[in-house]
Amino acid sequence: MKTIVITGATRGLGLATARQAVVEGYKVIAVGRSLSAELKVAISENPGQLFFEQFDLNEIESIHSFAKHIAKNYGRLWGLVNNAALGSDGVLATLHEKDIAQLIRVNVEAPILLTKYLLRPMLMNRGGRIVNVSSIIATTGFSGLSVYGATKAALAGFTRSLSREVGKAGITVNTVAPGYMETDMTSGLQGEKLEAIRRRSPLGHLAKAEDVAYAVTYLLSEKAENVTGSTITVDAGSTA
Repeated sequence: MKTIVITGATRGLGLATARQAVVEGYKVIAVGRSLSAELKVAISENPGQLFFEQFDLNEIESIHSFAKHIAKNYGRLWGLVNNAALGSDGVLATLHEKDIAQLIRVNVEAPILLTKYLLRPMLMNRGGRIVNVSSIIATTGFSGLSVYGATKAALAGFTRSLSREVGKAGITVNTVAPGYMETDMTSGLQGEKLEAIRRRSPLGHLAKAEDVAYAVTYLLSEKAENVTGSTITVDAGSTA
């Protein structure tokens, strides 16, 4: 059974991905700041296959020791899904410097460092999968999300160059770019703003977290062995 780590897996897209990965036969280490009721239920339904590890990616100085803890307790990894992110919004001119720094730290620096340390067992195995969760905002832009968009664009650039570094070791690196989904992160988008986003989709609705999870688990699979340095967009066609 191949072992994968999914960050931000206590709710939303991360939890949907963890559930789908379990269905597809992976041993899943779900990482989050606290154990949610939903994840607790999922763990009880999948003993020995789904595990929770508490960690706050804001604490970047502890990432190395956390990665060593993962390797010691779960063995060599097959895959890493960098899903955890902060979604704070605000007009740049009024956004506090500490909030900007935290967005960059959690959304960019933390996944890069976690990848650095969890990549090592994949290099020893001569195989593995890294999936970075970006956003359509990285390419389309959205008022009030300039810093968030910058962090997600950084992940896409990280994907492309890292795929060239590790490809000869049989490791693929890809990005999934979700559109707007009905999750905690988009709960502030209500009323006309949400309807406007729905209308932009040729399908007339938003993508679900489960739709994006299918794309992530495809990229984790052996079937995607020749897909690397790429971005899969799952947005119900809103950027078409």
